Amino acid sequence: MSEACSSENKEVKQIAPFSDVAKFHGHVCPGLTIGYMAAKTGIEELCVDRDVDEELVTIVENDACGVDAVQVITGCTIGKGNLIFKDYGKQAFTFICRDSGKAVRVVLKASFNIDALDPELGELRPKVMSGTATESEIPEFRKRMNCVSELMRETPAEKMFEIKHVSVEIPQKARIFNSVKCTKCEEMVAESRARVQNGELVCISCYDEYTRGW
Repeated sequence: MSEACSSENKEVKQIAPFSDVAKFHGHVCPGLTIGYMAAKTGIEELCVDRDVDEELVTIVENDACGVDAVQVITGCTIGKGNLIFKDYGKQAFTFICRDSGKAVRVVLKASFNIDALDPELGELRPKVMSGTATESEIPEFRKRMNCVSELMRETPAEKMFEIKHVSVEIPQKARIFNSVKCTKCEEMVAESRARVQNGELVCISCYDEYTRGW
């Protein structure tokens, strides 16, 4: 356990097993494992338990498989408003504890090469993704994916990730907004997302956006 954690003399409760994450996601893959290991690291570094009611906030910088693992392990979700997505295309995750004000950013190291764990997996992947793999190659691909995931889960977090305690502005808790009726489609929309067009309230999908290129 980290220095910050031991100084608070707090034990983290049992973290959900990887099998729960795989069941939620639907299959095992390196991307899912990255999210699992990152979330596990964040929880342990902050010495917190799984979120119940927005005690935690997670900022994810990609929309890949690992985000599913983050939801299962941390309890942070889009629906609760404490899973924040930034479309940066990075395997980077920031975990924030509202009570302590502490935050940790976990970023996959450039030096961590997944294909180096099993070069044949890298050769099979494009075949499976393009639909040109043979009947025997598909189960072999799945088998190797499982093996690589196991190897990753046995790897020390500090070898996989850059782990830094950071200072961040803690996002506000999720708000509930009144709903208004779109004058075009007549569907209800949160007033925070409504637009004014010709003096009337419309939803984003009905709004005719005007731009001059900037």
